[in-house]
Amino acid sequence: MENSYSESYKAAGVDVTAGYKAVELIKGYVEATRTKGVIGGLGGFGGLFRPDFAGMEDPVLVSGTDGVGTKLKIAFCLNKHDTVGVDAVAMCVNDIVCSGAAPLFFLDYIALGKNVPERVAEIVKGVADGCRQAGAALIGGETAEMPGFYPENEYDIAGFSVGLVDRKAMIDGSKIQKGDVLLGLASNGVHSNGFSLVRRVFNISEKNIHFYCEDLGCTLGEELIKPTRIYVRSILELMKQVEVKGISHITGGGFYENVPRMFDSSKTAVISKSSYDVPPIFGLIAHTGGIKERDMYNTFNMGVGMVVCVSEAEADKAVHSLESTGEKVIRLGYIDELPDRVIITD
Repeated sequence: MENSYSESYKAAGVDVTAGYKAVELIKGYVEATRTKGVIGGLGGFGGLFRPDFAGMEDPVLVSGTDGVGTKLKIAFCLNKHDTVGVDAVAMCVNDIVCSGAAPLFFLDYIALGKNVPERVAEIVKGVADGCRQAGAALIGGETAEMPGFYPENEYDIAGFSVGLVDRKAMIDGSKIQKGDVLLGLASNGVHSNGFSLVRRVFNISEKNIHFYCEDLGCTLGEELIKPTRIYVRSILELMKQVEVKGISHITGGGFYENVPRMFDSSKTAVISKSSYDVPPIFGLIAHTGGIKERDMYNTFNMGVGMVVCVSEAEADKAVHSLESTGEKVIRLGYIDELPDRVIITD
């Protein structure tokens, strides 16, 4: 570490030794995510992982990458950095499991204006928490100190994950047919999408983010910082119990964009609003911002983080499986063959 110290580089705003300290602080979090496929540890030029293809006829790797977006502004206002890493993991692994793949490993990228090792450790703690929830190993990452590009107290985080599935077990929506049932898995609030609109609606600042809202039962900041739910283990267990025909992760674009991604153009998702109670945060956003109902369903998850399609015959069994793994399940609607891709009814 001492040999790597550069007085000139530090004068330019980059402290190499702070990066080494951050690595030391995160080692325990990373080690806690280790799975049997991991080879080696931190410090190499690449993360090493040996996948187990035993019992698979035609192994397929499924990859996903994403970030947290402007939800990070909420973390900055709250000076709370130990949950956004969960969001980074969730946005990747929830996408991967839509194909029926089990996440194997995850890598993160953190770019910041100033490397404060303790803050980096908080961020990575969240990443490790998310990896453990998903059963994935955190096998590497990068921390880039970029003075003059980011403000000293701000950063961005993105992630990348790879999963594995046998091709014969892949979920591609090809078996979805009229009459199939759509089950919704409850979200944990806004998750990690639509925050540019959320911040504009509430005019978020360090002053009003601590406002206590009776309808929410907590402060605005506490509600908005809630990390995205990770549905991986519940979905993988469900696949053992029933035939899962299709899955949609409800992210940016809400219901109207994401639900049709699980089936072909001849199918329609008919969803009943009355099938569940929309969490109060979405009503508060709509009322405060004067946002039309269709725009709300076209931007936010509205309390449903994932939609799963199964046959009518296996619907009850699917609900039981999901509830046994801790999910709150909503019988959202069904599949039809109509002109519109998504119809939201009363």
